[in-house]
Amino acid sequence: MEFSLVDYIVILGYLVGVAWLGIRIAGHQSSTSDYFLGGHDIPWWAVLFSVVATETSTLTFISVPAVAYGGDLTFLQITFGYITGRILVSRLFLPAYFKGNLTTAYQFLKQRFGSSMRNAASTTFMVTRLLADGVRLFATAIPLAIILRLGGAFTGWTDFEVYLLAITVISVITLAYTLIGGIKAVVWMDVMQMVVYIGGAIFAGVIMITDLPNGLGGAMTTAAEAGKIHLFDFGFDLSFSEFIAQPYTFFTALVGGAVFSVASHGTDQLIVQRLLTTRNVEDGQRAIVWSGVVVALQFGLFLFIGLLLYAFYDAQTAQELGLATTDEIFAKFIVEELPVGFSGLIVASLFAAAMSSLSSSLNSLASSTTFDLYKPYWGEGNTEAEDLRISRIITTVWALILTGSAFFFAFLQLQEGERPAVVELGLGIASYTYGGLLGAFLLGRLFAGPDIRDALIGFFVGLVSLLFMVEGPIHAVLPGEPLVIAWPLYTLVGSAIVVLTGKLSQWIRKRA
Repeated sequence: MEFSLVDYIVILGYLVGVAWLGIRIAGHQSSTSDYFLGGHDIPWWAVLFSVVATETSTLTFISVPAVAYGGDLTFLQITFGYITGRILVSRLFLPAYFKGNLTTAYQFLKQRFGSSMRNAASTTFMVTRLLADGVRLFATAIPLAIILRLGGAFTGWTDFEVYLLAITVISVITLAYTLIGGIKAVVWMDVMQMVVYIGGAIFAGVIMITDLPNGLGGAMTTAAEAGKIHLFDFGFDLSFSEFIAQPYTFFTALVGGAVFSVASHGTDQLIVQRLLTTRNVEDGQRAIVWSGVVVALQFGLFLFIGLLLYAFYDAQTAQELGLATTDEIFAKFIVEELPVGFSGLIVASLFAAAMSSLSSSLNSLASSTTFDLYKPYWGEGNTEAEDLRISRIITTVWALILTGSAFFFAFLQLQEGERPAVVELGLGIASYTYGGLLGAFLLGRLFAGPDIRDALIGFFVGLVSLLFMVEGPIHAVLPGEPLVIAWPLYTLVGSAIVVLTGKLSQWIRKRA
């Protein structure tokens, strides 16, 4: 089955509708408070869904079902850590942010340590978002290219050309409503787009259950017989080096996921900005804690779809189905099994997931650039209108930079010919740098003694130390067998090194 004209009309109508509706919903923006914080008047439940939509990429939609199809449910263990981490953020960080009337997360570091620490953290955030979101934007084009090609579209195009088209369309539409509507447009469009992609996933699941000869019960029996209902893996049979390198054992997922979540939702402007748009600290706490529960339910839904796909395709491997990897299995079902018009709706939902992530990145990067780097040095005497104009210019510049970054990764990926390597590298960048950011925040939040020198020394020692524990090119020049840790532990180890080094620096300074 190929895409019909109706499918293409649905996709085009959705993209145009998103741009128009996003601009209409946002209303008039008269100040940077409106543009970046929504006037502190956005309902907590809308922020909750915006946080979840921001975390959800197109790869989540396509790849999480493939995890269950090719493995089991142990991936879900990490969501227990996510919920735990968000509870800690709600108690440890949010009260300090609201008390200080902050615009960005990194202004806390300025209040505690000074401008140098804020600049270091803010710049690290920007580099992290540039690389990680550049890869994520490029990665968005992968499933879209698969679906469009399976649907018979763009058969004469190269992979690179299809990637450039998808990246450009997503960037232009997202910039349109983000540039004009600011954070209010971003949050409310996130809510709508989450409804679209979750609704699309549920609809696909219902179609599968309807078409299965033995229904839902038969699918679960098939999955159970193949050992796919397995949820908990404690890893007690592994050696220590194997244990710390395995990301989905229970305690690694719980502790690593919790610390990662504390860093991503407590120190990353991408999420903190959303929480600061709520009306008060209690609303922010509700939004962050319940977002963890919704994320767990969302991952559960996508894993459940993977189990249904396993039964639907009679446990065939990707190669037996004529596909390159298991990541293409859900795409195959979308193109070949859904009714006319609904395939287009699912592709539109993939665009929705991509745009919600990109719009959040653009607005958070612009807010951090404006308030952490521009205003303190060049814009102190600006009027609100001048600040708003500069903010929109900065938003546009970041859109161009992120699009260029995605183009670069697309080119690099096709040159190397090993798609998973570059994607995993890009998506792991955030886990790597979060250790330094979280350590700096903990050093300032929990200890009164360390000063700016201790914080900067700890921050950079933490970042450099992780290079020796993350599998990469440095290991090639190290003697012996290098120590490799699983990605959920990057943030835990990195933040611990920052805090310990900062306290050690304080002790040495006092002794001297």
